[in-house]
Amino acid sequence: QVQLVESGGGLVQAGGSLRLSCAASGRPFSSYDMGWFRQAPGKEREFVAAISWSGGNTYYADSVKGRFTLSGDNAKNTVYLQMNRLKPEDTAVYHCAAGRVYNPSGDGYDYWGQGTQVTVSS
Repeated sequence: QVQLVESGGGLVQAGGSLRLSCAASGRPFSSYDMGWFRQAPGKEREFVAAISWSGGNTYYADSVKGRFTLSGDNAKNTVYLQMNRLKPEDTAVYHCAAGRVYNPSGDGYDYWGQGTQVTVSS
């Protein structure tokens, strides 16, 4: 089992940057495929980015490709989401997730963090 705690959210102007962190405890995050999802008020949960360690592949939603980068630090057991050139439409609660297999629907991710709020002002 793994526990996930996100941090790094906040208020930023459009065009700015934030780096979200997802600290894992209980087991190494490299034991899982890791994903970032977001949910804005009144909207469905949306896939943002994910990494599959077995294949060494990273995946990004089209809406964030080229602006967001997912990375990990094994020594800190932490996964990061670097978000650049932020837009107002990126405003949402961002959750990290750990699971057995990459799936942009979110199915197959067994563990979820509580989320961190990102607000981008225009």
